Amino acid sequence: MIAEPIEDLVRLLARLPGLGPRSARRATLALLKRPDTLLAPLAAALERCAREVRRCSLCGNLDLSDPCAICRDPDRDPTQILVVEGIEDLWAMERTGSFKGRYHVLGGTLSAIDAVGPEELGVDRLLRRVAETPGVEVILALSATVAGQTTTHYLARRLAGSGARITRLGYGLPVGGELNYLDEGTLRAAFEARRPLL
Repeated sequence: MIAEPIEDLVRLLARLPGLGPRSARRATLALLKRPDTLLAPLAAALERCAREVRRCSLCGNLDLSDPCAICRDPDRDPTQILVVEGIEDLWAMERTGSFKGRYHVLGGTLSAIDAVGPEELGVDRLLRRVAETPGVEVILALSATVAGQTTTHYLARRLAGSGARITRLGYGLPVGGELNYLDEGTLRAAFEARRPLL
């Protein structure tokens, strides 16, 4: 018999992305073997996040304040809005240090099977932001999956009459990649996204 609190912890951990029941049991055992250095600090961090972290009402980012630090930053360009699927994509872009505009986090992609429509993705909120920002560029940075591309095309159609400049991230060859190791879809996207050198 496994004690009920332990079983509850395993069940909750198993609901996290990338963790199944076996991985959740291993993680639970690792936490319980080190209660002072792992379990208690993790519990405190979880409790603090639950109490203090908020979703930004402007862009959808997670932060301790609403609006978030990115939306409040006067040095960020308000005429560039980078549309991403999830917060993990926002974090990835921030790690590059290459984007100095604002974000819009959709929270997923359109999916009829999962009943995710434009309302669930905050598309109207994006359209309002675009309407309130003259000369804005909307950069669609969604994944190259079928769902990502479907959402990209839907957003492009909805934004078409807004007066915004609509762009998307380039797809193609990774830095250091060799042609003979790339799949056909990546090669096709790289070829179609080619630009002049001189």
